[in-house]
Amino acid sequence: MSLKVVGAGVGRTGTNSLKLALEQLLGGKCHHMFEVISDPTVQVPLWTNAIDGGEVDWSSMPPGFVSLVDWPGASFWRELSAANPDALVLLSVRDPEAWYRSASNSIFLVFEALPPELRPWFDSMRRLLSERFSDRLDDPTAMMDAFERHNAAVRREIPSRRLLEWTPTDGWEPICERLGLDVPDEPFPKTNTLNDWRANFGMAPIS
Repeated sequence: MSLKVVGAGVGRTGTNSLKLALEQLLGGKCHHMFEVISDPTVQVPLWTNAIDGGEVDWSSMPPGFVSLVDWPGASFWRELSAANPDALVLLSVRDPEAWYRSASNSIFLVFEALPPELRPWFDSMRRLLSERFSDRLDDPTAMMDAFERHNAAVRREIPSRRLLEWTPTDGWEPICERLGLDVPDEPFPKTNTLNDWRANFGMAPIS
């Protein structure tokens, strides 16, 4: 099964909302970090092998999905877009400072308080960030620089005919236009806000 959309945007750029939207539009599963956490027996070996530089058939990675967003897949946007030449490459973006503020108050905190069963996977994720992004999680400048480098590389390397740069406020229309699909008659999903994420991990809300 080939991917119809390769999400190149990193976590905390509206990727969970995108996941739900793409599943509705495309009628198939969209890969997100949540898939790794919810199905570690299958997903962790697949992605750990990719992070370790093992042999990967990117034309069928990840198996059973029609689209992909968020980490870890977003770090392999070059491989995935090359292996799926007809796929739309969707770069979800936001203001770098807003992105870092959200990420540092949510997903980056996981690295500091991991349950034992997730530690090996997040050790692999830390290595992935170090090699393809930055793992200086407590350094705002380093992380925002990495965020902007990542986005700039996608813009530079993906032809405009294949690339859609998108923010959550853009909603359905640009995605549907590029995929040749009708716009749903309902609001675009809005899920996994910062405080939603924190609540799921038992953390206090941030005003």
